[in-house]
Amino acid sequence: MALGINMREAHFPGRAPIDAYGNGGFRFADMSHRGSILCLPSGIHGWQPADPASLASGDLQRVLDEADDIEILLVGMGPELRPLPKELREAFRGASIACDPMSTGAAVRTYNVLLAEDRAVAAALIAVD
Repeated sequence: MALGINMREAHFPGRAPIDAYGNGGFRFADMSHRGSILCLPSGIHGWQPADPASLASGDLQRVLDEADDIEILLVGMGPELRPLPKELREAFRGASIACDPMSTGAAVRTYNVLLAEDRAVAAALIAVD
């Protein structure tokens, strides 16, 4: 019987502030993750949007699945602010989630403040170099 590496989905089962970002990843809860992340009520999940330059509703379905526990979604769009596509804005409006796109750095800082205030916040953070 051959033993191989068992690859599992990246997931931290709790809410934690983001300690650092850059170099293509994030540090939180004494751990690091290379790539983008979703910070949700169910925990921090590794995330791979199909096209970070143009997000679609499928990229953020996990957020919509947890909509009952989220009031605010911060979307870290990378190094610069880009608008969210109309279909995404409408999907979040329909789920009663206020959606705020901004640069990843601004989203990390805002997420940490709202998390410390125990707000119903989530974040979709695209990794930056």
